[in-house]
Amino acid sequence: MIMVGAMAAALWGIGMLMGAPMRARWTMLAMLIGAVILGHLVLPDGHPLRMATGGDVRLWIMLIVFGGIIAGYRNLLGRVRARAVSNATPEQIPASFSDTELNRYARHIILREVGGPGQKALRDASVLVVGAGGLGAPALQYLAAAGVGTIGVIDDDLVENANLQRQVIHLDRNIGVPKVHSAAEAMRAQNPFVTVQPYHRRLTAEIANDLFAEYDVILDGTDNFDTRYLVNRTAVALEKPLIAAALTQWEGQISVYDPTNGTPCYACVFPVAPDAELVPSCAEAGVIGPLPGVIGSMMAVETIKLITGAGDGLRGRLLIYDALYAQTRTIAVKPRKDCAVCAGKGLRVSG
Repeated sequence: MIMVGAMAAALWGIGMLMGAPMRARWTMLAMLIGAVILGHLVLPDGHPLRMATGGDVRLWIMLIVFGGIIAGYRNLLGRVRARAVSNATPEQIPASFSDTELNRYARHIILREVGGPGQKALRDASVLVVGAGGLGAPALQYLAAAGVGTIGVIDDDLVENANLQRQVIHLDRNIGVPKVHSAAEAMRAQNPFVTVQPYHRRLTAEIANDLFAEYDVILDGTDNFDTRYLVNRTAVALEKPLIAAALTQWEGQISVYDPTNGTPCYACVFPVAPDAELVPSCAEAGVIGPLPGVIGSMMAVETIKLITGAGDGLRGRLLIYDALYAQTRTIAVKPRKDCAVCAGKGLRVSG
């Protein structure tokens, strides 16, 4: 037993040093225990290896059963907690700002483009961020700091050691914690005047409509095309403005997709998902740590501009930032009549 425990600890430690995902580390431990059980089943009684690993296969079977019970209970508890938080009654927003809030948002209020009415619009607004990873982390931080009244965040992942190089909203002590709860903790600690609604679950077509209907603006910071297209379809159907961004290695892009106000939707610009080999994930291709902070902060800026009506946003324009060569360029994008999602709705509005 001691030998197996030492091997398990060594595997876990090596996985942490290599930055292996939590699931990969648990898989290695499962393989180790599986090998031990197999040895007990095929080796004869009294064999030194069997004696060194407990002597009885029933001990390991009991260990697996108890481990499964504990894991199931922990998962059930997390789901109940997430549902309780997400179904909690939103806090009542006071009619006027307190002295503390006025002081906190003073730099916004003195801006001609924002002022008191703009800050009140932020407080009255609700924003849903899909994904609490590299892009979602800085967007969530700045939306909370800016005083957006209600911020929802949906993600089914847990905080991993490899995330901390760029997902700066999460702390080292929160490794293993659901990302939405880690992010909610940071936002509430930064600004107790905002309401945070965490949803620890994967966004699916079954829940997307009801969830999106509760929010004014949708931010997409996900890293897979299936979810991006789902987010776009739902936002178009509910006529919600969508701020979507993506990044890889040294380059990021961002745009505001709002066909109701004359822009293309995401599918107008990217009608077909590229081959997975052409667009590797950050885990496969790498990403420079501060890049998500730059693009995620742009997402927050575009959200604030959209809510307050300040300036000229990225509707109808795709901004591309190349961090390696310090270059930024903007490409005009237009609705497509043959778009399978919005059917060129933006053309009818602008025309």
